[in-house]
Amino acid sequence: MRYRARFRAEKIGPRYRGWLHFSFTSAASMAIIAFALSRTEAVTAAQWLAVPLSFVIANAAEYFGHRGPMHHLRRRAEVLFARHTREHHRFFTAAAMSCESPRDFKIMLFPPEMLLFFLGLIAAPIGALLFVIADPNVAWLFVATAMAYFLTYEWLHFCYHLPPESAIGSIGLVKVLRRHHAAHHDPALMARWNFNITFPIFDRVMGTTYRGKD
Repeated sequence: MRYRARFRAEKIGPRYRGWLHFSFTSAASMAIIAFALSRTEAVTAAQWLAVPLSFVIANAAEYFGHRGPMHHLRRRAEVLFARHTREHHRFFTAAAMSCESPRDFKIMLFPPEMLLFFLGLIAAPIGALLFVIADPNVAWLFVATAMAYFLTYEWLHFCYHLPPESAIGSIGLVKVLRRHHAAHHDPALMARWNFNITFPIFDRVMGTTYRGKD
């Protein structure tokens, strides 16, 4: 709890508004998704396959990004490691998973500029490539799916750190996924197990779903 008090004092400015942060991330992401979908025309059945394929790619990227630079210090990714392992995992542990006020949203959500990073350096370049080598519909569906996955990540991760007795925290699916994520917040387990934040697909594929053996 001493770390939480120090983090709040040093890292959360007096002008920070948690619900404004949450609203910006949600509204901006949904606007991008809506725009991408509005650009599609007469999508065929084959083109719709871009959605599940993009989802699987995003789940893999989430897994390997979390297992890699978010938990292992790498050159040019020091900020990501510091924010996730040194700050987020100290602020929230398996024994203290819940936030205490909207000001704690600062350490639950990605910074707003991360949305621009994800769109500008990941979704847009890959979408542009698909526009050239595949089809405009496939490109726009990829962008829409990628941004929807980003928003799902933010919303689910946000839910895991709400009090478990809250209206959202007590939802069945949230409780199941929260347990998966809470095990990852055990300092003894975090570098080896449960790297998927949304849906533990690649944790199952890679054999890193924690089952209480250690």
